[in-house]
Amino acid sequence: MASNIPLDQYMSRTVKRYSSLFTLPSHRRIVVLLCGVCVLGGGSGVFFLNPSYYGFTMGVIFGMIFFSITLVSDLIIHQCWMKTDPIFNLRRCSGLSLFSCLTWFGFILLGSLISAALESSDVWVRLLLLGFPAALILRLLVFSTTSFASFRRVFVSSLLQPVLCIVPVVSMSSSIGYSLGVHLLLFLPLSILIASLTVSLFVFFVNRVGRESLGVDSLLVFRVFMANWAEDLNEPLESLLERFGHKQNIKLSLLAFRVGKRIKAFMVVPALHPGPFKNVGSSQLPHLLQTALENKLQCTVSVPHGLSGHELDLTSQLQNKKIVEGVLDSIDFLLFDSKATRFTRTRKNGTWASCQIFGDCALLTLTLSPKTMEDLPQALDNMIVDEAEKRGLSSAIVIDAHNCIEGPFDPKEVITPLSIAAVTSLEQASAHKPSPFEIGAAKVIPKEYTIKEGMGPGGITVIVARIGDQKTAYVTIDGNNMIAGLREKILSLLREIGIVDGEVLTTDTHMVSGVILTPRGYHPIGEVMDQAKLINYVREAAIRALDDLEPAQASWRIVTIPDVKVIGEKQIEDLGLLAEKTAKQAKKLAIALFPATSALLTILLMLL
Repeated sequence: MASNIPLDQYMSRTVKRYSSLFTLPSHRRIVVLLCGVCVLGGGSGVFFLNPSYYGFTMGVIFGMIFFSITLVSDLIIHQCWMKTDPIFNLRRCSGLSLFSCLTWFGFILLGSLISAALESSDVWVRLLLLGFPAALILRLLVFSTTSFASFRRVFVSSLLQPVLCIVPVVSMSSSIGYSLGVHLLLFLPLSILIASLTVSLFVFFVNRVGRESLGVDSLLVFRVFMANWAEDLNEPLESLLERFGHKQNIKLSLLAFRVGKRIKAFMVVPALHPGPFKNVGSSQLPHLLQTALENKLQCTVSVPHGLSGHELDLTSQLQNKKIVEGVLDSIDFLLFDSKATRFTRTRKNGTWASCQIFGDCALLTLTLSPKTMEDLPQALDNMIVDEAEKRGLSSAIVIDAHNCIEGPFDPKEVITPLSIAAVTSLEQASAHKPSPFEIGAAKVIPKEYTIKEGMGPGGITVIVARIGDQKTAYVTIDGNNMIAGLREKILSLLREIGIVDGEVLTTDTHMVSGVILTPRGYHPIGEVMDQAKLINYVREAAIRALDDLEPAQASWRIVTIPDVKVIGEKQIEDLGLLAEKTAKQAKKLAIALFPATSALLTILLMLL
């Protein structure tokens, strides 16, 4: 695809930039830290100004009052204005208060040190007042950029804690013998106005980047991503993707194996992409298809990756439902064939293609292992299907094995050798005489591996085919790619138990993507798993499939689901570019606006 910034990478980059807000400790720990900041900040701040037991005691009291007001204000904000906000729960409200108090007490401590050196409390009071707009700007900036609340709710939530904390500020000033005059108190409403204008300008110019490029505010895009990352809410982001998406017909290839009147094993190869990440769009579709078919057919179901890229990510759960219902409506197979050809494999310039023909439908798998393999274009699928039809076959089902990741990947370099390998493998398989075959199938779900380790809930499925004395296996693991070398280890294990060849496939599920904060955003199969244990699970499933071998028949169908909304290549590229443009604009604005505002507030305070 054209974009250098896939949507899952966009999310990872966005999360990294703002992770300080969302990667927070527990609420209890935040409250303890907040108490420590207020008490130590207040105690030390006043002590440096008045180095005595009285001064320290007054400072601690000041800090405790500050802490108590902050706790109460956080509760009020959460219950009154942020209760329905998908991002700002009580923990994050308190987390924001922790950072704003750190900012304010930083000014207080600096003022104390300078005042102690100059033996004048005037500097302490003025820097204490200057900390008010600094904390307010931080609160306004965070609430404005991340909350879904209205402007009024954002403004009140930002202002409440700093305004309430002015009460102990005035009291403390009086206790050290410095009475705040009207001229200094006038600074407070002026600073609120200046802080609000500064943040409003920042938000306006940041949002303008998105409005000019996509017709939507940049910060809205950011918020819906954050709602998904922070709270696993997919609806806000999917609503946006539905708005950007366009309709397309989606092809799915179905291959059913029957024993008697019972479907024994079923393979679905969707020509769409299971992304972009987590629970958004079609990320969960392999598992949704597998579960729906298993429930209806009571058999082993495999959902390997078809040839497609992120441009064919579905936009929402509604589109997933269309796909699942369309497949369920298409599984009443009428014609079955009891013969198949032997499994053949061809290599061309570091690429591999395997082929096995069931009836008059070719099943092909493509891999580059042990070199990196990422998404392959649909044009390659179309070419292989055309070649199969030229050779008298009704169709071909082409699988992107997606089973090795190790370094960069350039699809342009592999299309030609893969095409040659696929056609050669087709010819070799066609040269074999079809024979009766047997099918065995089994499924294993390793309980210790979750999406954080890179394995989806679909686990491991193995479908074994025996034609004459040749046993071959299609091993499908519910994950997003595999670490280099693991495929070869699994194939070696299969040979040890009498399976002469086969292929190891992944579903390319993106349920595992965007779950962890790593450069890749997910763990490929085998990266953090105990590979020996994983291979034993494959062995277990393969042995059970071998024990389950029975004479079988095959039937196939190519299903097209019309008018399914996909995100689209241009939309993904635009969203990725928007992240970079917004970050650059935000950086420029921050460099220009905030120092200027600081200078203006400082000058204003000095003049009063």
